[in-house]
Amino acid sequence: MSAAALAELFRRHHGDLVRLATVMLRNRETAEDVVQDVFAAVQKRSAKLVQPDAALPYLRAAVLNRCRSVLRRQVLAQRFGALRDVDFGLDHLSAEADVIRAEERRQVLAALAALPRRRREVLVLRYYVGLSEAEIARTLGISQGTVKSAAARGIAALARKLEED
Repeated sequence: MSAAALAELFRRHHGDLVRLATVMLRNRETAEDVVQDVFAAVQKRSAKLVQPDAALPYLRAAVLNRCRSVLRRQVLAQRFGALRDVDFGLDHLSAEADVIRAEERRQVLAALAALPRRRREVLVLRYYVGLSEAEIARTLGISQGTVKSAAARGIAALARKLEED
């Protein structure tokens, strides 16, 4: 992949990838760092990415993988007392994300965060990023049937949780 093609990918999809990471991490600054790290890593290996069609799904998967790594580090830090009383950076979100902080969305994000990782990722990719079942399956490396069942179970769990609140 040429540097120009990678720059075009960055220009067209940077915002969407940051939003994806923000929903997963609930912290805008960390999300921006994750996406930047992914693009830097891809830039180093851009010669190996010869299929332009596969670049965006690859970037989404790479962002999700980096988000998982960040979340794992946060859990470990919490276990060892390094992050006491963490609010996941909700007070430091951008103006764009302030809209998300409206009460209804706050409840949805809290319920979403309580879901198991796979269900959360499927729902975020489907309803926040707008991917099809086939695109989600490629991004996560799972079957479309698994995407459907994870989405159905995730939505049912969200509905139960939001009815309780």
